[in-house]
Amino acid sequence: MRTVKEVSILTGVSIRTLHYYDSIGLLQPTQITESGYRLYDDAALERLQSILLFRELQFPLKEIKKILESPSFDRNKALKQQIELLRLRKEHLENLIDLARGIQMIGVKTLDFSAFDTRKIDEYAAQAKAAWGGTEAYQEYEQKSKKRTKEEEQLLSGEMMELLKEFGLIRAKQPSEEQPQQLVKKLQAFITKNYYTCTLEILQSLGTMYADGGRMTENIDQVGGAGTAEFIQQAINIYCSRN
Repeated sequence: MRTVKEVSILTGVSIRTLHYYDSIGLLQPTQITESGYRLYDDAALERLQSILLFRELQFPLKEIKKILESPSFDRNKALKQQIELLRLRKEHLENLIDLARGIQMIGVKTLDFSAFDTRKIDEYAAQAKAAWGGTEAYQEYEQKSKKRTKEEEQLLSGEMMELLKEFGLIRAKQPSEEQPQQLVKKLQAFITKNYYTCTLEILQSLGTMYADGGRMTENIDQVGGAGTAEFIQQAINIYCSRN
């Protein structure tokens, strides 16, 4: 765990900015001590990396928050998009450097403004944003969540973790057995009722996210016991293959 000051020194992000990210729900500390100190774990720092990459690409904070909270968010997919956008920006900057050097060496001979054209970057960025914020699942999630208070959201999160904890109580069973499979069905129904229509495709993506080794995995294993997240993923994969 790192304090907000340590995170600021490590990343170059000011303490004031980290406090602001917390206040808008973009990057919340992993833990707040009794003394009020914010503490961040490695998973939180990974999220901060994603935030900073999107900021480098001039994404507004509001859109970054939507992307990171999208039900279909995939960090590897996002990194591929970020790499492509950065490559396009690099190409754009190299064209500007070549233009400036040409002007410096021989002066302006023709009024060529093609190096200033950013349409390719803008188009790709729009596609990347649409991929995360334009899905029916995300729109449904946004409609349902905006009607709830913060306290209601926290209550739902608690119910969700209790449901995941149930998997931990039976993780000694085979994930293909009736009880784990019924729990997967219950999980799918809970998500559909409270967040968005949980299709088999989305359900399988969630299973992968649960067991990807990040903060979500740690949280699930903390409430359900070591190996719970992986057990859930296995049970979900079997459920999806059968349906």
